[in-house]
Amino acid sequence: MKLRRPILVGGLGLSFSLWMLQNLHDSMVQIGEFGLLSLFALGGGLWLLKLNRTQDSSKPENSLPVDRATVEGTIAKAEAVVNQLAQETENPQTVGTLREQVAYLTAELDRQEMIAAVTGGKSVGKTTLIEVLKSTWCQNSLQFQETPPLFQEAGEKSDADILTQANKSDIVLFLTNGDLTDSEFQSLQQLKAVNQSTILVFNKQDHYLPDERVSVLQSLKHRMSSIVVATAASPSPMKVRKHQEDGCVQEWLEVPAPDIQQLTQQLSEMVTQQGQQLVWATTMRKALLLKAEAKNLLNRTRGDRAVPVIEQYQWIAAAAAFANPVPALDILATAAINAQMVMDLGSLYQQTFSLEQAQTVAGTMGGLMLKLGLVELSSKAISTVLKSNAITFVAGGLVQGVSAAYLTRIAGLSLVEYFQQQEVATHSGTALNLDKLRQTLQSVFQQNQQMGLLQSFVKQSVKRLTPQAQQSQLIESEITA
Repeated sequence: MKLRRPILVGGLGLSFSLWMLQNLHDSMVQIGEFGLLSLFALGGGLWLLKLNRTQDSSKPENSLPVDRATVEGTIAKAEAVVNQLAQETENPQTVGTLREQVAYLTAELDRQEMIAAVTGGKSVGKTTLIEVLKSTWCQNSLQFQETPPLFQEAGEKSDADILTQANKSDIVLFLTNGDLTDSEFQSLQQLKAVNQSTILVFNKQDHYLPDERVSVLQSLKHRMSSIVVATAASPSPMKVRKHQEDGCVQEWLEVPAPDIQQLTQQLSEMVTQQGQQLVWATTMRKALLLKAEAKNLLNRTRGDRAVPVIEQYQWIAAAAAFANPVPALDILATAAINAQMVMDLGSLYQQTFSLEQAQTVAGTMGGLMLKLGLVELSSKAISTVLKSNAITFVAGGLVQGVSAAYLTRIAGLSLVEYFQQQEVATHSGTALNLDKLRQTLQSVFQQNQQMGLLQSFVKQSVKRLTPQAQQSQLIESEITA
């Protein structure tokens, strides 16, 4: 995949040269042969420069070293999240299970036996390779586990689940039977992203001619930064022909011995030289997964409590705006209401705000909404949904009230989403990342701009803001519009 870029650059360089030749034809005639070759050299030089950079950046790398103290710190953070969950959840059984996992991780730091997961697509030779390794290579400290095949549409497990399972091993042997497909490449990138020590195994190399083997192996090494080895776990039978002294010829099929020397040599070096660090790296990944699981449960618990708080303040804001409609809705007019909502939501997420700080946060969010154009967009969308031309005064008040409720809800949901993305905190969290908050606002607003959600919200708002008689009129007006 990386090779496509230098080829593209070289192509652009050559295309640029040809363009210059075409547009400056008369001048090129005068420049002569030297100028022509120079232009082609320019394009070729760009290609070679990019190629060299690509090759330099694709040297094999392994997982970065992890020290014991770092892993212990990560386990401690995971335990802190579990303890926080224990204080807020009403499901002690789940907390008990998570605490057992924390204790297991601490013991895992001194684990001596290592695990290698063997993964890849269907029919790449996973089972055969494991059998050959077990029968011909003596390494008692390394156990092999085969994963279900990747890239199966009707598989029992998704690719994400399989890769998560593989990440709980110390080493991953990723098997391929040729140059990488896009799916294989993406899976390898996911393993690299979590600091998983991976060996890319080009299996069944005996199915290729010698020149083809070299070409495929070089391509794999160029595209991947992980270690790449070639194997033939189950070589194809070869026809052997023997000429007898009497002129007769004997022919038979002979099965060559498995070729796994590159792989076993690499595994031996990793187990001997990096065994302890690989175990620590695996424990680190497990601790991060445990922390993420506990945090998701904690966020779900807090989210269930946050929704009623948001709804309470959205209807307060709606009533205030409906009772005192103004020509143009200004989100800052509801800052006092939103400031109290900030304080209440913050307390759910262990983010303690004073009233002054909460007002600053509310004002900041209001300013972001105005700059992003969310106020205008929401008012127009709500006006369109209402279709209330027949009741101008009431409709005007409704637009104000529904818009205030809607924007207050967006502010609340955005704050919840923002808090959930942060580390679980037990101290004042007054420093806002404005870039992240802006992105969160845009994302939440877009999610809630779906017409079905907007129509449902408007109908719910109308029921709360208008008497029954006016509701009937509005429905009638909508039907005749």
